[in-house]
Amino acid sequence: MRKVAVVGAGKIGSTVVDLLVGSGAYEAVLIDQSAEALAEFAGRTNVTTAAMAIDESGALTDKLAGCFAVVNCAPYHLTTAVARAAKAAGAHYLDLTEDVAASRIVRELAKDSKTAFIPQCGLAPGFITIAAWDLIKHFDQLHDVRLRVGALPRYPSNALNYNLTWSTDGVINEYCEPCEAIVNGKLRETPALEECEEFALDGVTYEAFNTSGGLGTLCHTLDGQVRNLNYKTIRYPGHAAIMKALLNDLNLRNRRDVFKDILENSVPATMQDVVIVFVTVSGMKKGHLMQETYVNKVYAQQIGGEVKSAIQITTAGAICAVLDMLTDGSIPSSGFIRQEDIPLHAFLANRFGRYYAPDVLPLRAAAE
Repeated sequence: MRKVAVVGAGKIGSTVVDLLVGSGAYEAVLIDQSAEALAEFAGRTNVTTAAMAIDESGALTDKLAGCFAVVNCAPYHLTTAVARAAKAAGAHYLDLTEDVAASRIVRELAKDSKTAFIPQCGLAPGFITIAAWDLIKHFDQLHDVRLRVGALPRYPSNALNYNLTWSTDGVINEYCEPCEAIVNGKLRETPALEECEEFALDGVTYEAFNTSGGLGTLCHTLDGQVRNLNYKTIRYPGHAAIMKALLNDLNLRNRRDVFKDILENSVPATMQDVVIVFVTVSGMKKGHLMQETYVNKVYAQQIGGEVKSAIQITTAGAICAVLDMLTDGSIPSSGFIRQEDIPLHAFLANRFGRYYAPDVLPLRAAAE
């Protein structure tokens, strides 16, 4: 079995451990600064735990020694600390970060590395890029590439039309930081929460607006090759307007700790969610202007006898699939690896990537 360190024992990190260890191919070292968060894994077969400060680079490097790979599920502000420790320990590195600045540092760390550095391996960035790239390859000339992703409650019941489904820090960060885009052929930054649009899917109306980090490396890959490229987060109508009032008019963007406390004590979490993936590409094919679309919905379902939310499944499933492909040699084992370098068909054929397959139906018990 491969020994893999999983940093962060939150909703996603715990699901990563469940998937990896449940496959029988991996043993996990789960690292978190909270002994309480690690307690539920005490005595688990093929799981060892370590309670320690993640930003102590020397101690973390020592703990990562002998690991085949490091799967970083820690909050985005710890990304670079974990990446540096992984490099010092000689381990492959994978993360879920949507933070643009942190991803740039990871790319620099990968330049002379003998191991693989694969950031942004979650849902968005991550799978959304893999799906988009598969469509992009069908075109002779690109015009517009639009990526839309949302993790939504199936039964919204508050003014925000939202429930907490993943990292509160991550949600706030993507609502506040500048967004990369290509507009009329020019690489530029756009403000988060702006350019709100509405669309309907399966009879349900949604809104989508700019958020940071979802494109991964696509802006740089497609610079000079596409007219328009953008990423937007999907929510139910009205969400963006309320968030803009809270973050801008009440200045909570500059008091993120206060905003986090408000959200986590006022907005309940839910396991009854749905993840929507919506990619549209238009351009020229054999002399004709054409459009292709990839649409997918993933619901909460049981894994190992426990109901996991759709965002847990899609995020953890994606990074586990990439790790599995690294293990079996399907992707390069050194340097910086982009999500564009991962074939969609190979990803969906993987035992962890199969959770994105459209024939996996929602668990009735989780939806009712």
